[in-house]
Order: sequence, then structure tokens, then C-alpha cells
Amino acid sequence: MNQDRDSFYHFLRELPLLLVAAVIVAFVIKTFVVQPFWVPTGSMIPTIMPNDRVLAFKFIYKFSDPKPGDIIVFLPPNGEKKDYIKRVIAVEGQRIKIKDGLVYINGKPLREDYLSDESFDSGTMEEIVVPKGYVFVMGDNRPNSLDSRSFGPISKSKIIGKAFMIYWPINRIRFL
Repeated sequence: MNQDRDSFYHFLRELPLLLVAAVIVAFVIKTFVVQPFWVPTGSMIPTIMPNDRVLAFKFIYKFSDPKPGDIIVFLPPNGEKKDYIKRVIAVEGQRIKIKDGLVYINGKPLREDYLSDESFDSGTMEEIVVPKGYVFVMGDNRPNSLDSRSFGPISKSKIIGKAFMIYWPINRIRFL
């Protein structure tokens, strides 16, 4: 009986250290590895729905550059403090234009299987070249997305991470 009581008191003495260690590990993971984000708008429908929760790798772009098709979380260049989530459409050096709703990269139409019929936007944009150190992003729900068509390409330094998974609600859990 004394041994059980001694084990319990030993556990209680170690508990504060364990709690501090757990908080430090959680802080390091959230700061440098993976961070959860809440998506409040429908700018990424049908890929990501309003109120979905996603996880983003924060360190991935330390080792590689964003690629077309990546879904990224970033700070918008217009100074807003909230995070945006959009799809990378073009990267530095690529030419992008939009004619009658079709996106052209380096003169070739972009295949966008992730768009729904409701996501189609018949807009037009003159051709631009994405500057070095920047990416051009668009939401999958084109008529309802504030993106690079409005605020221009975004600096890679504004990218927080690459979204890789929807983890909530449970019925929508999947990798992106």
C-alpha cells in the first residue's frame, strides 16, 4: 500500500514538469510544423466548404517552392490581419491571362478539374508575368473569391503554409 501511495506522490511531483513539456511541444509543433486553420468563407467551394477546418504544413516551403495546384494559407498583401486560403495558379516567371473565364498559363489553357460549373467565372484579365519571389493565387469559387485578380500576385514571404488536410467536420475528413 505504501508503494502505491509513494508512486502516486511521485507522479504528482512530476505532473507540473510533464504539463510544461506538453505545452512546449504543442507550441513548437504549432509554430514550426503544423497549424490548424478555420475557413470562414466559400471562396474555395467545392474543394473546401465554409466552416471547414484544415491543417497546413508550415515548414514545407523552407525546402521547396510552391507549385501550381498547391492550396496555401497566406497573409493577404492588402494588410488585412486574417489568413486567406487559395490555390496557386501560377508561379514566378509564368505568364497568366484569363479570357472568357478560361485561365491560360504560358499561352496554354489550364486544366482545372477541381472547379464546378457554379465556380466558373466569365471574367477576363490581361496577361501578366508573375514576378520573381511571387505566386498568383485564385479561389476555386471564382465568382466569390478575393484573390490575385484583385490584389495581384503575393510574395512567397507572406505564405504561412500548405494546406494538406480537412480535419473537420468528421464527414469531410480528407487529404487535399
